[in-house]
Amino acid sequence: MQPDRRREERHKDGVYMRVTDNITHELLGYLCEISLGGFKLETPKVLMVEKDYTLRLEYTSVVKDKPFIVFVARVNWILPDPITPNEYIVGFKIVSISPPEEEIYQSIVENYGPPKHEW
Repeated sequence: MQPDRRREERHKDGVYMRVTDNITHELLGYLCEISLGGFKLETPKVLMVEKDYTLRLEYTSVVKDKPFIVFVARVNWILPDPITPNEYIVGFKIVSISPPEEEIYQSIVENYGPPKHEW
């Protein structure tokens, strides 16, 4: 199993937002965890490690008026889903995102990302 090297904690509850390839418009899977630097995707597809994908993340309009953002993310790793046969969990790292899209992404992380620790 791949060692956990992420810097930010990821949230695991109810983040299932659609992620499509912005070029082919093919559904790749559903976001299942998110942090400022990246996210996990549940997918039936075998994606190539170290490959950059131009992705469209669709979210509820509760976050912002625009229903999706587009950005480039790189596949860091891929593992078989331990629960669902013929599915995979894919770890992505954000590679390129415009400032307006980054602001929306940060709002998604604030709403669905790791809980803030109060000491």
